[in-house]
Amino acid sequence: MTIATTNPANLQGGATIPAKRLAWLDAARGMALIAMAVYHFTWDLDFFGYIAPGTAATGGWKIFARLIAGSFIFLAGFSLVLGHRTEIRWRPFWIRFGRIAAAALLITAATYFIFPASFIFFGILHLIATASLIGLLFLRLPIVVILLAAVAAFAAPHYLRSAVFDQSALLWVGLSQTMPRSNDYVPLLPWFGAFLLGMAASRLFLSRKAPVTITPRPVVNKRWISLLGTAGRHSLAIYLLHQPVLIALVYLFTLVVPPERPDPVESYRQSCVAACGADTDAAFCSAFCDCTLGRLLQDGLFDGLNNGTINARSDARIAAISQQCTTDALAGSQLKE
Repeated sequence: MTIATTNPANLQGGATIPAKRLAWLDAARGMALIAMAVYHFTWDLDFFGYIAPGTAATGGWKIFARLIAGSFIFLAGFSLVLGHRTEIRWRPFWIRFGRIAAAALLITAATYFIFPASFIFFGILHLIATASLIGLLFLRLPIVVILLAAVAAFAAPHYLRSAVFDQSALLWVGLSQTMPRSNDYVPLLPWFGAFLLGMAASRLFLSRKAPVTITPRPVVNKRWISLLGTAGRHSLAIYLLHQPVLIALVYLFTLVVPPERPDPVESYRQSCVAACGADTDAAFCSAFCDCTLGRLLQDGLFDGLNNGTINARSDARIAAISQQCTTDALAGSQLKE
């Protein structure tokens, strides 16, 4: 994914009080940043062919990616409440929101140039920006209402999927029947649920009888905790810079020790199954990917899609194949049941 991953410290929709921070919250963001870098390095090795295709999007790595994304989104919700616990501080909110939105647009533009067939149109930064706006509506609601809304957000993709949401303009919602191709797809549903859980946790934290102590730049004994906190305070910059650096390093390594060239057909199938399997059962994904692969080869579209000369998101032929194979795979799944 690029997993991508991720609301670093400055990614939060809310705003913290200047010069006053919770040391453990900054350290938590720092730990999430390290986990994110580990995952992205694995994704880079996958992308350049040093490990089996689809490794970063399957098995334990897929779970790892979801935990990382969930942790950043949870912390974003937690921080939104902390920053506006007495009143909404509009100026700091819009400044931070503008930074997140600008960074999200930058990532969309950069990935569209580099990965036109799977660019990031709604990744974690897009989700955090959107969730921060919607989250303002929940700031003063009872905690039980926030928790119920979180449950509804997690449940929605299991019960409310519809072909209506297959339109490009609505893919960000997360209720489409066809899984879009993207290196980092973090739709509003179900991920807004994690944001709401963070808000509820923050409300509970602030409701404790003991006063909450937020001290300026607290002194910590362990140096590694201090380093994590520093990273957490500058996490937007780290988020934007670390992946280009990692990709550059792996690319330079390919010039010295080139990876073995994988079979493009098998590579496509493994990558398709891995991407599809993020939110769909394995039987459907296997049937869907076999179907699309066969049609692409039959219609002479595979090479163009593989080398990027055909844009999977805008080419009507690819859309028609995807829709037909989705229908066929769903019919096959129902027959087996």
